[in-house]
Amino acid sequence: VQLQASGGGLVQAGGSLRLSCAASGRTFSRYAMGWFRQAPGKEREFVAAISWSGDSSNYADSVKGRFTISRDNAKNTVYLQMNSLKLEDTAVHSCAAGGGTDFSDDYDYWGQGTLVTVSS
Repeated sequence: VQLQASGGGLVQAGGSLRLSCAASGRTFSRYAMGWFRQAPGKEREFVAAISWSGDSSNYADSVKGRFTISRDNAKNTVYLQMNSLKLEDTAVHSCAAGGGTDFSDDYDYWGQGTLVTVSS
């Protein structure tokens, strides 16, 4: 599975962005998907994950109620809708295919990141 993330950019605090992660290969629907992010000088952290069917999802406490993860298996794409963005959401956001947990080592495939910058 090859993953390509897009949708990052510069947005003011309180604004919204939607990230997309397009996957190649016919096995996309077999994988749970996750979003992780890494801010400058910080370790990578879990953001959100969704099951292979899309029936269940989980979120980091820091984004719960503001971010929504979803997927369209017909389009081989997973999304991350980010609302009420805060300065601390500034980071490179990456998508991953695999375990669906909040532990990065559980994921088998990673896409390149897309930068989200939130300004005041």
